[in-house]
Amino acid sequence: MARHDAAVPPSTARAELWAGARAVAPMLVGVIPFGLVAGATPATNGLGGGAAIGLSTIVFAGASQLAAADALADGGSALVAIIAACTINLRMILYSASLAPHLTHVPLRRRLFMAYLLTDQAYAVSITRWTQEADAEADAEATGGSAPNEGARVPYYLGAGLTLYVNWQICTVIGVLIGSAVPDSLPLDFAVPLVFLVLLVPAITSRPAAVAALVGGLVALFADEAGAGHLGVLFGALGGIAAGALAEVALERRARDDTPLPPDPGPTP
Repeated sequence: MARHDAAVPPSTARAELWAGARAVAPMLVGVIPFGLVAGATPATNGLGGGAAIGLSTIVFAGASQLAAADALADGGSALVAIIAACTINLRMILYSASLAPHLTHVPLRRRLFMAYLLTDQAYAVSITRWTQEADAEADAEATGGSAPNEGARVPYYLGAGLTLYVNWQICTVIGVLIGSAVPDSLPLDFAVPLVFLVLLVPAITSRPAAVAALVGGLVALFADEAGAGHLGVLFGALGGIAAGALAEVALERRARDDTPLPPDPGPTP
């Protein structure tokens, strides 16, 4: 198999950076109020603005930040807060495993920085783009055409990740500054489910995806009701993956069964 990890021209790298930024731009509709919540919650719960900014800078994961802040505000230890944040972020293991095959030729130091910027939004736009490129590469190798340059994937990812990171830090600071001024009647918490709905709906493009979304949501809901707490997210992810895979296998089997057999040529004279 030919490798396509040649150096990316600066013009192409800039174009890919902008492409990644444009891809995540519509998702900022949900991320902006989520960032305000991430800044306002620790500031108004007695942890202070410094803790809010520190969590956004170091952790950079909205749901995990809120879980850690809630644990600390309730008198929990730092260890409890870390466990709560890490439990919610277990889904990142699934994300990174999915991205890894597309980054086999990227140096370790760069992959570590990419891991720091990994978010739901950066994963969603990148895996969609890279899967399409992988399909195009397979077609190009089969037909002898030119394949996409794998090195262009890193600038695209960084464009998405850095756009989200800068936006998140700005919104956190604004949340800290205006947190006490936001009336309780303003439901900023709606931003949390909105963020994930913005990711989910465009991804439902096939029956297996719809099955995965439905089963994953139900498993997470039932797990939470059963007392799984934040592990419900992980159970939902695993359940959705399993259901989607089974649905895809069932559809492929049905397609094979529906394929007509070639006509019998009859006896050879």
